[in-house]
Amino acid sequence: MDPARLVGAALADPAPRSFIARGPLSLVAAGKAAAGMLEGFTAAVDRPIRRGVAVGPGVAGSLPETVAWHRGGHPTPDAGSVAAGREALRCAAGAPASGCLVVLLSGGASALLSIPAAGVGLAEKVATTRALLAAGVPIDELNCVRKHLSGVKGGRLAQATAGRVLTLAISDVVLPVEDDPGVIGSGPTVHDATRFAEALAIVERPAIRPRVPVGVLRLLAQGRDGLVPETLKTPPAADRAMYRVVGSRRDAMSGAAEAARRLGYAVTRIDEPVVGEARVAGAGHPARAVEAAGAPAGPWCVLSSGETTVTVTGAGRGGRNQELALAAVERMGRLGAAAVLASVGTDGVDGPTDAAGALVDPETSLRARTLGLEPPAAYLAENDAYAYFDRLGDLVRTGPTGTNVGDVQVVLARPGDLTVPLEAGRKG
Repeated sequence: MDPARLVGAALADPAPRSFIARGPLSLVAAGKAAAGMLEGFTAAVDRPIRRGVAVGPGVAGSLPETVAWHRGGHPTPDAGSVAAGREALRCAAGAPASGCLVVLLSGGASALLSIPAAGVGLAEKVATTRALLAAGVPIDELNCVRKHLSGVKGGRLAQATAGRVLTLAISDVVLPVEDDPGVIGSGPTVHDATRFAEALAIVERPAIRPRVPVGVLRLLAQGRDGLVPETLKTPPAADRAMYRVVGSRRDAMSGAAEAARRLGYAVTRIDEPVVGEARVAGAGHPARAVEAAGAPAGPWCVLSSGETTVTVTGAGRGGRNQELALAAVERMGRLGAAAVLASVGTDGVDGPTDAAGALVDPETSLRARTLGLEPPAAYLAENDAYAYFDRLGDLVRTGPTGTNVGDVQVVLARPGDLTVPLEAGRKG
């Protein structure tokens, strides 16, 4: 999942190459893969960038002299995100009509590239984002609200420029429409099908409204009533805009499958995304993997990917991958000794923790009891998966990976070591 390689491969296609072949180039790169995507672009295109701005969660390496780097906040925006958003709008507005604005998007761009809408402060926008995250709303609903509280999302970046716009995106979007351009980075260069009324309905849910600032509710209500301009509703003309998804969760699965085969595993891919509440998906995942594997003669590997959600009700720490793994502990205990499940975030960051995810094997529960830990259900009740796996030494820590295509689950086993029939795993 090398962002530079993905961008380079996309620009080997004659269509995007010809789209940017004439006129000066301007550039905006935003997301966890911004640095790598920018590297791939400059390596593939032997032309100068007239003006550019890039934003990511860390510090970039070598950049073209004309590209300014900003360090932004994630999963909630910060002052760096706002500075990057404003600079991106200026970059777009300054691009000549004869030129092309290249936009490189990846997971995390919604928070990293941010301008609060008029009448809403950054603190109010952050409080709203945190309320939505704590409620476990799916990414499309989160981004619906973000678009309507933003001066750059929902097509507004494309509206700011007079020239052509080429967008290359690495997607972490699974549902409701996989790799939906309107959801990736909250769609700064594409038209938006959602409306203020939908955003208002989301934040007015009983579990969310008490945590949403009054100014946000007021703005969304004004938008619903037609007092604030809507996001971009008309798709840009085909000769003015081109959009390409250059990488996704399926590329991550392909890379993992290739590595597993080299190690001698028979590989099965579950193409249907793993979604929904992390604890529900985790409880059923061991049985799902066994069913998908079938009856191979030797060691097997089952791969899946997606993005689950966590509804926070406790005071603990963790992320969706750790919670999925924790929910799988009891079911993994029904398998033989030589089996393991890993669930990890491809960005290397799982929730507000320093872990990418966690590992579970059939002896996890026994080892936990030996250490005097409470049953997994107690930790699930507190959303405290991090504490459970940290004590066991079973957290996966990779550090930030420089990309983001959602989450990947890997189950490895030997058929002779499965000690409980699949039907037992389907019950309860």
